[in-house]
Amino acid sequence: MTNQTARPTSGEAGASWLPVSRRLPPPRDGRPVLVIVVDTEEEFDWSAPFDPAHTSVANIAEQGRAQAVFDAHGVTPTYVVDYPVATDPAAAALLGGFARAGRCEIGAHLHPWVNPPDDGIRPIAPAMSYPANLGPVQERAKLAALTDAIEAGFGIRPVVYKAGRYGIGPATPALLASLGYRVDVSVVPHTDFSADGGPDFRGAPDVPVALASGVVELPLSVHFVGAMACVGPRLHPRLAGRAAARLRLAGIAARLGLLERLRLSPEGHSLADLVRQTRAALARGTRVFMLTYHSSALLPGATSYVHSAAERDAFVATIDAYLRFFLGPAGGRSSTAARLAAELAAP
Repeated sequence: MTNQTARPTSGEAGASWLPVSRRLPPPRDGRPVLVIVVDTEEEFDWSAPFDPAHTSVANIAEQGRAQAVFDAHGVTPTYVVDYPVATDPAAAALLGGFARAGRCEIGAHLHPWVNPPDDGIRPIAPAMSYPANLGPVQERAKLAALTDAIEAGFGIRPVVYKAGRYGIGPATPALLASLGYRVDVSVVPHTDFSADGGPDFRGAPDVPVALASGVVELPLSVHFVGAMACVGPRLHPRLAGRAAARLRLAGIAARLGLLERLRLSPEGHSLADLVRQTRAALARGTRVFMLTYHSSALLPGATSYVHSAAERDAFVATIDAYLRFFLGPAGGRSSTAARLAAELAAP
């Protein structure tokens, strides 16, 4: 098989650095499949500088609220945990109990500013919050420390990885393979994080692919809706450019029903948004979906998405209602990241 890189769509830039081996086939049964990935991490102020001292994981005690919903629907989420979570006894005991009962899958999530080894450099520049920008040696050292911490805290050697801030780079797939990882869930299609040093995923695959390292890439669900959705990958970057942003063209296009980019997440999106996105993607042939959110969203006041207990309850209710839609009228089923990757990559 000949290796190839992801080709940017016309009018897009970026993602030519992602070493794709082959596009994976859709599920053999033809049914839509949903994977749930929870970024399971410490609480911190997303608008403030990155501070290694912010390692509280009080939000983990709240995860049973969403887990009860998953259990009711027979859904097994993938909790990608970072270093503060893996090394907190109470957090590891709670999530480890879910895992031992077969109620969840545990993966890894690298926040480099709270993950050893610490290089001692302060302040931490925004670009250095993306793991791949540390360089292959430091990226591997931190990932190895995280992997060992998860194995020690949970008794599980993780095989699913999600980079903090989606910060993978050209060296990441080979590093993952060398540490026994089989699945990456870091790619955010049609999205550019390069403004502060992050990856540019425009042109990256928005379907599951096998990477040259052997790692399976399951990208986040980012889709276009609206009358011009078919040209979304080419048109949206122009609407989101600096000049167009000053004119708020992306917002105008969304309000007119012409073009809107949506991510499958209850964070900042209503149930109607999630259903609308899913229906549009299904109509275009999409069969693999990934719902994502941050564990800290279940602790009122820890994120900008949930400020009160009432909003927290509404957040969980949105997840519940979406699962009823996906597993019901949408005709879908669920899987974990590791199981689905193995299913799609099977000969």
